[in-house]
Amino acid sequence: MAQELQLIEGDALELGTRKQGWLAAAYKDHEGKLIGLLAIVVVGALWEYVGTSGIMNPMFTSAPSRIYDAGAKLFAEGSIWKDISVSTWEFVLGFALSIVVGIPVGLLLAWYRRLNYAFDPFVTILYATPRIALLPLLIIWFGIGINSKIAVIFLGAVFPILMNTFAGVRTLDDALLKAARSFGANDRQIFLTIALPGSVPFILTGLRLGVGRALIGVVVGELYAATAGIGHLISIFGSTFQTDKVFVGVALIALWGMILMRVLQIIEERFDAWRPERSS
Repeated sequence: MAQELQLIEGDALELGTRKQGWLAAAYKDHEGKLIGLLAIVVVGALWEYVGTSGIMNPMFTSAPSRIYDAGAKLFAEGSIWKDISVSTWEFVLGFALSIVVGIPVGLLLAWYRRLNYAFDPFVTILYATPRIALLPLLIIWFGIGINSKIAVIFLGAVFPILMNTFAGVRTLDDALLKAARSFGANDRQIFLTIALPGSVPFILTGLRLGVGRALIGVVVGELYAATAGIGHLISIFGSTFQTDKVFVGVALIALWGMILMRVLQIIEERFDAWRPERSS
């Protein structure tokens, strides 16, 4: 009987050890996500307490529960869908245009030295100029409709894409390029088999940066002059001190950006192996 009891205790101890080992391994694999989730829960709880306890004036703050209620009401009314559609369409067109222009121009400027000399001053000037300073001109040129918003989004996103693409080509391994030329590869072959694949991780990084700038362009363009869109809603709700609804608009933009950034991050990790290693 004593021997059987010892066996049972031993099996229980081994099972407990295995369980602890599994939990430790699971925590190690997901440590970053768990800590991030815990931080969100803690901040959300503190925010809920501050927003509902009366410590601060409700006109100037809010709480997650109140933001949820306001968002549910807006979606139930249905009018917000039009604003989401307008902002989405502006973002898609502006960001797509920045990709179509930014990647080829970045590749060309990095590959052709004299072309870079000619266009570098203009790229530097436009990149250093705040896009919001150009917004009055864009409205004069394109009107208060969707075209001016697309232009703002394009100008915000195109330069991170262009400059990261440029950096991707310029950081290629010189030894690899020399080896390709020594085997008789021409410029077209080197560009397609070395320069372009080696630039993909940098291009994806530029796209991630461009997403944030494009979303800023969506909000800024609609705040300044618009008749619809999430930024337009934020402007209206803010001017009438509807703080809960302002946070709904901000939350939509933030959620949109988080999803897009995560998708691009996953793609970037997939192509990270294409990044050329520098020779020692």
